[in-house]
Amino acid sequence: MSQLVHPLEKFVRPGMESRIWCSGCSNGIVLNEFLRAVDELGLDTSKMVLVSGIGCAGRASGYVDMDGFHATHGRAIPVAVGIKVAKPELNVVVISGDGDLFSIGGNHFLHAARRNVGIKVICINNFNYGMTGGQAGPTTPMGAFLTTTPYGNIENPLNLVQLAAAVGATYVARWTAFHVGKIKNSIKKALMKKGFAFIEVVGICPEQYGRRQKMPRPMDMMMWFKKSSVISRELDPSKAEFTQERIVVGEFVDVERPEYTELIRGQINSIIEKLEKEGKATDVEI
Repeated sequence: MSQLVHPLEKFVRPGMESRIWCSGCSNGIVLNEFLRAVDELGLDTSKMVLVSGIGCAGRASGYVDMDGFHATHGRAIPVAVGIKVAKPELNVVVISGDGDLFSIGGNHFLHAARRNVGIKVICINNFNYGMTGGQAGPTTPMGAFLTTTPYGNIENPLNLVQLAAAVGATYVARWTAFHVGKIKNSIKKALMKKGFAFIEVVGICPEQYGRRQKMPRPMDMMMWFKKSSVISRELDPSKAEFTQERIVVGEFVDVERPEYTELIRGQINSIIEKLEKEGKATDVEI
């Protein structure tokens, strides 16, 4: 009898077949859909780099059999930007969590999107710092109970898709872990974009978030997503509300703008051409 082989096993780093994510965690769903997108597009993984930061989602780069970098807390995006500037031919992807990308790493997100650096950022938003004890973070919904908000969160959460659109991302989408096919299709679109692309995946954290909101089983959170999600037909991210009762999902931005690394090389080529016309020797290579 022939041994059954998972169709995505070719993308898994040898010896890393087992995951340490909690049962029901949606990080595996997102990683699965990312690899399905890569497979369906037929991308050359030798020309891809997966960067992740600190947090539960940050372990993704260690599981995938492609070049990767596990950055320090909040620094996944600047590492990815550095790779993309040095090697613009690479497809550079960031997979990390809401705390890593939008708390300590928030300033890096703003400026990478503003510059339109051609990296792809997938944020798994589970509303809390899941790896360090379930503290409230920048995306924690109003009223949510966590270790640092035992009487309910009183802070307004960031609307990630509105923020991404406002600072210049060329592709912006939001889906929940319930929308597996939509996640894959958005990742495929993002991977083919020249500019900065952002996908928010509203994720399941049954241990730290769900059980404190009286949703102790992963299926409880999945049913919440199914019941509360509304697919947007009006591509206006400022109206993409996110509350306990209503989660607006969909694709909100899909435009083209000059990409940062192409602008850099265009400027360098102009300088070299000017120097050569002036008869000044140059050994600059790009």
